[in-house]
Amino acid sequence: MSSVDTARPLQTPAPVAMQHHFEIAIYLIVFTGFGTIASSGRLDTITVLMVSAALLFRGYLLIRRRTWLIAERWTSFLTLGYMGFYLADYFLFSGGFLNATVHLVLFVMVVRLFSAQRDRDYYFLSIIAFLMVLVAALLTVDSVFLLGFAAFMLTAVVAFILMEMRHAYAKASAHSPRHSDHHFDHRHKQLTSRSLAASLAMVSPMLVLCILGGATAIFFVLPRISAGYLSAYPPSGEISTGFSDQVELGRIGEIQQSSAVVMHIQIDGDEHGSFDLKWRGVALSNFDGRNWSNSREQRVLSPQLDGYFVLSSRARDVRQRSSLPVHYRVLMEPMGMNIFFLAGIPESLQGNYRNLGVDDGGAVFDLDLEHPVSRYQATSEVAQPVAPELRTASSIDTGYLNSGYLTLPSSLDPRIPRLAQQITAGTDNNYDRALAVETFLRTHFQYTLQLSHTAPHDPLANFLFERKQGHCEYFASSMAIMLRSLGIPARIVNGFRTGEFNDLTSQYLVRASDAHSWVEVFFPGSGWIAFDPTPAQSTPLRTGWSRVTLYVDAMASFWRDWVVNYDASHQQALAVEAKSGGRQLFSSAQRWWRRHYEILLEAARQAKNGASGSPLRWGIAAALSTMGLLLAANGRLLWRAWARRRLAARPEKSPRRAATIWYERMTEVVAQRGWNKSPTQTPEEFIRLIEDDDIRLRVAEFTRHYESARFDASIEDARRLPHLYKEISAAHRR
Repeated sequence: MSSVDTARPLQTPAPVAMQHHFEIAIYLIVFTGFGTIASSGRLDTITVLMVSAALLFRGYLLIRRRTWLIAERWTSFLTLGYMGFYLADYFLFSGGFLNATVHLVLFVMVVRLFSAQRDRDYYFLSIIAFLMVLVAALLTVDSVFLLGFAAFMLTAVVAFILMEMRHAYAKASAHSPRHSDHHFDHRHKQLTSRSLAASLAMVSPMLVLCILGGATAIFFVLPRISAGYLSAYPPSGEISTGFSDQVELGRIGEIQQSSAVVMHIQIDGDEHGSFDLKWRGVALSNFDGRNWSNSREQRVLSPQLDGYFVLSSRARDVRQRSSLPVHYRVLMEPMGMNIFFLAGIPESLQGNYRNLGVDDGGAVFDLDLEHPVSRYQATSEVAQPVAPELRTASSIDTGYLNSGYLTLPSSLDPRIPRLAQQITAGTDNNYDRALAVETFLRTHFQYTLQLSHTAPHDPLANFLFERKQGHCEYFASSMAIMLRSLGIPARIVNGFRTGEFNDLTSQYLVRASDAHSWVEVFFPGSGWIAFDPTPAQSTPLRTGWSRVTLYVDAMASFWRDWVVNYDASHQQALAVEAKSGGRQLFSSAQRWWRRHYEILLEAARQAKNGASGSPLRWGIAAALSTMGLLLAANGRLLWRAWARRRLAARPEKSPRRAATIWYERMTEVVAQRGWNKSPTQTPEEFIRLIEDDDIRLRVAEFTRHYESARFDASIEDARRLPHLYKEISAAHRR
């Protein structure tokens, strides 16, 4: 391995600026391709750091215009040596074929990046980068991929433009030897780094926008067959373990450490974030002192028309009088969960699912393995407790005595029942007892996410009598167990709080940090009523620069909903909206035209009357208007003519442009004698065309000064051109 100046293949080399920009474009293709796959989060940290370091070092070399290539013999040795490491990586480190193969491909890519000399090497790097983008498309559904893909496409367009320029240059050089065409040499002197970069910066984004525009039109118009693309490949995250049939105490607190987006919720008619709901996941009834579990069987539901599921019936459950039906749409991120999060008392659910499962705790599960939870809409009854009815409810319900909702852990600390008795002393009904326990926990204990490093022998006793601070699970579990010790059926529910409201999309942004546990208490005749003993937490207010996150979330929401999960229902909704919008636009255009037509007609009548009264004044105004219109229509041409004349008079300001102007004037003068210059002719060929010896010599001298001014930016030669032009004009008149 050494720093060498390896000879290029036997072909006409491209100009230095073109070759340098081409190598930069290939490097950016590789860099953006690796960035897309690294942003998916599927690569291990060591691989990301090592490959990133190699790419950054290569970028540093390109910026400093330094050459550091790996000799070909070393590339072979390195590749053979890595094959031995590949086996160790497969059996010991990665533990799988896919990860080990990805490491091998990345290693070959890095080696080729530092040894690329031939066109086939650059083609190989481009293909590897494109494959990385394809792999990233399979591994991620995040909107970050859109930015990475756009950057990749931009650099790819630049690379292919430069690739075609290199090929065209090689062909032109093969047919036009440099030593026989002096003008050809001068034309390539103007291919400077700055002008090339400016041209690519203008052309490439326009091409990318055209490509994306065409692809977008095809994407949205092409008939959709299925939905949920990529949702079948969710990451095996840790969030799903907090909403299963068995949850260890403290698991929700660990989930709350993350700020990952879990779902977006849009409530019909809510444009200002006026709802504060809880989104039920799973209800758990069995507690052994450390773990909550639920072993209840699920009943299977089949869909009705258009994926519509009926979850509950009003005839089966008694509803509170003060209830409100709420319809909402949920967009779930791929978290690997098979549970639907619903508000209040869910009535119905609609989505692209074949079967659902519902347990006695009210949890709704997805039983369709081919369609993971992604998009769904539902209707729920959000009821407000009616205190008088709950206070007069019966204290005993024989149906729940043996249901497990009154079961206490066998190793329950005796201080907990005594504390419950003390808190509820003086109350005479279950509702006031539940309120007393809820208020006591809210006011006497502190909320914290600082989890204990060592698990206590009795988590609830440690929370209630020693630590006296914890997160929502400890509050909810303590309340449920204390109520059970008083003979009141209770259970805990794991789900999410409403989260932050994004006024840009009218959606609630629910994060993992919004995971929550609360208590449901059963009252005969009224059903399960929610209580939340956890102290309230304030939602941050986004102002100023902090609102940038809301714009990022809006983009991510659009990407997931209208690109990743774009299906026939989206297409139908888009068509209906486009049809409705088109009608409204046409109607608005008609109203605008009718309104302005009447105004124009009235103005025409007034103008006619005014012209009849004072024809001279209106005639002068018409003449001035006509002149103004002519000047406006030809303003650009007049400005260019004035600028060319001014530049020709002062050629030292821009020798290159002035030389071009004077050369065009010279050819026009010579053309009056019958010697016209063809666009395909070089200056030397044009000189040989002139038959008059005196004019030919003067044109040859003019051409020498022109080329020096045009290609070398010589100010002195540019100043000579007006004088030489006058001599040629005088010789022409003789």
